Amino acid sequence: MPGLGTLVNMIMILVGGAAGLVLKRFLSSRITDTISHGIGLAVVIVGLTGVLTAAFTIVEGSIHTQFTLLMIVSLAVGALAGELINIESKLETFAKLCEKRFVQKDASSSFTQGFITASLIFCVGAMAIIGAMEDGINQNPDILFAKSALDFVISMVLASVLGVGVLFSAFAVLIYQGLVTLLATFIAPYMSDTLITQMSLVGSVLIVGIGFNLLKITKLRLGNMLPAIFVPVVYYMILMIL
Repeated sequence: MPGLGTLVNMIMILVGGAAGLVLKRFLSSRITDTISHGIGLAVVIVGLTGVLTAAFTIVEGSIHTQFTLLMIVSLAVGALAGELINIESKLETFAKLCEKRFVQKDASSSFTQGFITASLIFCVGAMAIIGAMEDGINQNPDILFAKSALDFVISMVLASVLGVGVLFSAFAVLIYQGLVTLLATFIAPYMSDTLITQMSLVGSVLIVGIGFNLLKITKLRLGNMLPAIFVPVVYYMILMIL
């Protein structure tokens, strides 16, 4: 059944987030701050690992870089497109509507931060794209099942710090991965291993930025950088046309 992996992923985020909200009641602000810093460090390491894996290769004992120019161009063009569309503002507006409609009071006053942070973490990774495509083309949800287990833990920890906004990121995952699953048959011919690696590289850079934001080192508008992930796709489509 196409879409089963995304459905399970959504449910696991909701369950993990709910467990995190229960845990949050027993944690002081000092503890949640420390946990938030710990998560930030972990997210930075995960992002850096993805960057190093995608951008560096070892050939005959020598280290070589790859895809760095396209990564820079993707971030610049993607940020420009995102700023023109103002994705971050639209995400914040959506989060505030959800908060007003469904949540009486979020004690941490971090609903929007929780929603955007969790949505980015769950959607920008390579597993989201590859897993959704595999689910759509071969009806094999195994990759998304593995992602669901990871997202369960992440959502529980994030919700214990950032609150109920994390649960609503499950709907962002449903829309994003669901669309990729539905369109998998059409986009599969363009999704080579090289292209997926390049998209993963850009996504890993954004993950590093998420970690910096959690550590309060920066206040990057990462929502406005989301189009950067898809710039390599446009680049290769232009090459095919030319």
